[in-house]
Amino acid sequence: MTMYQLMQRLLLVLVCLWIGCGSAEQPPAFLELTEAQARPLTDRTFETTPERLARGEYLAEGLLRCFTCHSERDWNAPSALPIEATKGAGAMYSVDPDTWITAPNLTPDDETGIGTWTDDMLARAIREGVGHDGRVLHPAMDYGSFRRISDEDLASVIVFLRSRPPAHNPLPATVLPMEQQQEFAARLSPITEPVPARDLTDPWERGRYLVLLGNCEGCHTSWYSLRNPGLLGGGNPIERGEKIAFSTNITPHTSGMAYPAEAFIQVIRTGKGGTLSPMMPWTVFQHLTDADLTAMHAFLQTMHPVAHHINNFAEPTLCLVCEQEHGLGELNRLVDYRTLL
Repeated sequence: MTMYQLMQRLLLVLVCLWIGCGSAEQPPAFLELTEAQARPLTDRTFETTPERLARGEYLAEGLLRCFTCHSERDWNAPSALPIEATKGAGAMYSVDPDTWITAPNLTPDDETGIGTWTDDMLARAIREGVGHDGRVLHPAMDYGSFRRISDEDLASVIVFLRSRPPAHNPLPATVLPMEQQQEFAARLSPITEPVPARDLTDPWERGRYLVLLGNCEGCHTSWYSLRNPGLLGGGNPIERGEKIAFSTNITPHTSGMAYPAEAFIQVIRTGKGGTLSPMMPWTVFQHLTDADLTAMHAFLQTMHPVAHHINNFAEPTLCLVCEQEHGLGELNRLVDYRTLL
């Protein structure tokens, strides 16, 4: 067992001792959601078919990154793959005096996993951000992007999760300050109409579906910097413990992803020769088919080009474009386009 795993186990024990591991004596305080925020559950079920099992495995193991969050990972390994013994059995992601986030056990264990959850409980959690017990989920569970998943793809993922071997892994419930719960609940929007399948024969539409479902814009856009260079222009600092990496520019600018699909596929397949930061979940994206990666590249190439040089190996320097310090920051300049008119 690695030092990282030992620390995780110790942290879990301490939290469980503090809160009784979600015991009835000290239940977390959950905000009661309104009908406008959480739709009533239905009795729908999803039939298991070979096609759904295959599609669900492809999505859960790949684009949706289910096990990169719902497993413990070895961040000392170059690719930070999930630790096989914990795969899908849940993980604690953030702990402080007021808040901790637990990615729950996604295996069909009746006591500690999804064994007793209905199909619609899972569907509502994945796409709408409402837990099986009716609480608002932290947006670290990427339901903002997953709400775009089609009904058939959603059914496939749920069927696949139910097919995996159960793992018994008690974890404390997520605890969020009431103010955060109210903030997250205000963003909820129930899905009450069918979400049809996209036309995946159209390369651009296929790429758009996959890029949005994979939330590429969530990581590769500098939402929280003093200045935002532009959509998909990179600069978003991603932190995992003491590790930090800035997301790169994936727009079709010379400072970004101005290279052909073949090069894009090579980067994703190999993690740029194994040098790509483990913050970028290339180890799951590498399993996407050439057709899907080519479609994603084609869609990204239609985005507005953003001039923003970023490198996570160079010495950090001040970037005038995002007003942060990152590698190659000194190469970036502000342009007053009014002077070009």
